[in-house]
Amino acid sequence: MKISVFRLTILCLVSFFLDVTLHAQEATNLTADFKKSSIEQIGALLDERYVFPDVAKATGEHLKKQLAAGAFDKCDDIPAFAEALTKEAQSVANDRHLRIRPESPNQPRPDDTPERQVEGLLRDKARQRENMAGFAAVEKLEGNVGYLDLRGFAPPQMGKPVADLYMGLLATSDAVIIDLRKNGGGSPAMVQYLCSYFFDKRLHLNSLYWREGDRTEEFWTLDEVGGKKMPDVPLFVLTSKYTFSGAEEFSYNMQTQKRATLVGETTGGGANPGGGMPVNDQLMMFVPTGRAINPITKTNWEGVGVVPEVKVPEAEALDKALELAKDAAADFRRKTKERHSVMLLQLLGALEKYSDGNEEAVLTNLKQNCEAGLMDEQQINIMGYEYLMRHNKPKTAEHIFWCNTQLFPNSANVYDSYGEALAVNGKTAEAIKAYRKAVETGKATKDPNLSLFEESLKKMEGKGKKGP
Repeated sequence: MKISVFRLTILCLVSFFLDVTLHAQEATNLTADFKKSSIEQIGALLDERYVFPDVAKATGEHLKKQLAAGAFDKCDDIPAFAEALTKEAQSVANDRHLRIRPESPNQPRPDDTPERQVEGLLRDKARQRENMAGFAAVEKLEGNVGYLDLRGFAPPQMGKPVADLYMGLLATSDAVIIDLRKNGGGSPAMVQYLCSYFFDKRLHLNSLYWREGDRTEEFWTLDEVGGKKMPDVPLFVLTSKYTFSGAEEFSYNMQTQKRATLVGETTGGGANPGGGMPVNDQLMMFVPTGRAINPITKTNWEGVGVVPEVKVPEAEALDKALELAKDAAADFRRKTKERHSVMLLQLLGALEKYSDGNEEAVLTNLKQNCEAGLMDEQQINIMGYEYLMRHNKPKTAEHIFWCNTQLFPNSANVYDSYGEALAVNGKTAEAIKAYRKAVETGKATKDPNLSLFEESLKKMEGKGKKGP
């Protein structure tokens, strides 16, 4: 799967050998001068940019020695030469990100016509639409287990809206499986964003050291995301030997924070981010310019990969994870039910003991129930009317409606209901104020029931003029 957009930023933990399809080029007799100049330029780029200067020097020298020894004599075309260069460079650097490849013919060149450039741009745009920022599929599996097939970590400007949409579909799951078996990596900022969905505390996830500027960039969980966080939902991550770079960081972050269970195979082992750089008009090189540093282990997964807790072949990983996830989901439901039962009973107890001196306890319990997803504006409103009409407790009902105005101050309806309870309790002047607030808020929010709020206000104002 090609995700060429990831090459737009040097700050991508990107799978160089998975993200771009190698295009066959016509066989040509490469000259000795071309090979020599290419190797010299590769050495210069490594000396200037590679994250480990001593390794850069050793790699460049090795390539020159291999050239002199005739190691590249049989390379008669660009793909073969690039493959041989990569093999020799990696034999010294032992860096899975460091690769040399043929320059992509899809990249605009100085002599390209405007028509060809437009065609290339439109082709990339179509691929972006097809790739959906790496989000390949989302579905609910048996046992209310959510499943996400994620093929890449797109830059946040593209990935966040799609992530929020897909994560919203997973939000009601009792366990979640994220499939990274075909994920070659991507943006570290997007890794940070998706990780943040599964934590409700500020945690240091990862750091990236960059040679340029001798600086370290820290990545912490974000306080806010564009959807509902799932800090307690059981999480399972599927890995394979193809899982690489940013996908490995996501897996490693979750493993070291003890937030997820990894299921599958040991990952590819690429932890040094960087970017693509032209060697000449026929070769491109991915140069790792940084390295990952985990705040817990003080190291990373370079060369060794991320080792899952549950080791199974790639093809069996989903079945095994689903088996584990269904059990975890059942346990999650049981614990959630117990916790929610306690919260609701505490709320009902506070309402039962309600008095003019116990207002804060009711508001606190209603807020906690809302935060847990057990109550919302409409349900609180219904509860208020139950106490007003069914239980014949108008004072308690009045307080419930008042709490609703505190919890949902931008809703016109909560003020209208509060006004009704105040009127029942003979508080005409206060009821008029509440109805006016309902009309004011209704106009500001363009509430479709504005005319009903205005009618309620008119009636109450008329009653106020008549007096008690």
